[in-house]
Amino acid sequence: MTQTHRRASFGQVSDDNEDNLPYPEALLRSDFSRQDFDASKYLSTLSDRRQTLEDLQTDLRERSQFLSKELLDLVNINYEKFLSLGSNLRGGEERLEDVRMSLLGFKRGVSDVRGKVCSRKEEVEGLLQEKTHVMREIMMGRNLLEVDARLEDLEDSLILSSLDPTASMLEDEEDQIDAESKTKDLPSLSKLNLTGTTSKKLHYCATDFCSLEALIGKIGIDHPFIMTQQSRIKHLKDEIIFNLSAALKQIASLGVDDKTSLITILRAFDDLGEASKAVSIVKTNKHNPDTSASIDSHRRTKNRVPTSP
Repeated sequence: MTQTHRRASFGQVSDDNEDNLPYPEALLRSDFSRQDFDASKYLSTLSDRRQTLEDLQTDLRERSQFLSKELLDLVNINYEKFLSLGSNLRGGEERLEDVRMSLLGFKRGVSDVRGKVCSRKEEVEGLLQEKTHVMREIMMGRNLLEVDARLEDLEDSLILSSLDPTASMLEDEEDQIDAESKTKDLPSLSKLNLTGTTSKKLHYCATDFCSLEALIGKIGIDHPFIMTQQSRIKHLKDEIIFNLSAALKQIASLGVDDKTSLITILRAFDDLGEASKAVSIVKTNKHNPDTSASIDSHRRTKNRVPTSP
């Protein structure tokens, strides 16, 4: 009985101490799949439960066989899939040809669209050029209308009775001298209706005529409309110069001390580019010394060159 109890006790102790026996732990697959796996370090960290090197070699050999089997199974599985892929691609040449034809059709469609876009681009560019030309013609027409309107305004300002240049009131130098001798017998300036307002009006007419010439220069004197209006333009300029000459003769011959009107008339002559004509008139009809002095002062003021400070 005692032996039976001892035998039972020994069996119980043996069962309790089985975990402490030197059985090796299984090699984990994750240990080999690490990116920083190092064989020497791995062997140094193994458990001491393997009693001999042969035990470790056996475990590694079993692990290698297991991996080889897995690799073979994986190759077999992929090979079957590869074979099935080949069977699935059977008749793929026809599909590739269909795709190629579709791509060629798409390419032709793109080429057609590109050609239409290029043609439309050229059409739009042509329309834009035509629009630019039309806008220039419109601006030219407006400028021509402006020229005609200014001519009419000047004619109204000068109260012209006729647009025929042969009816111009401008006479030659001999006729002006004869008219001058007649005007010397007139008693006063007021009788000739020569006032500061009249000189200002003549200056305004001269300024408007200069603006008209600038507009004509912008259009071009070779334009057909401008060429047909040359007679009116010359008639207007002759009429303005005639009126300015008459006013200047009256001031110079009658000796009226009106420097404001004199300077205004001289400025109008200067704007028209006829300053020499004004000097000639004053010299011919010289009566008042202040008139010559005013002319010399006006010329010096015009020709004065500003000095640097």
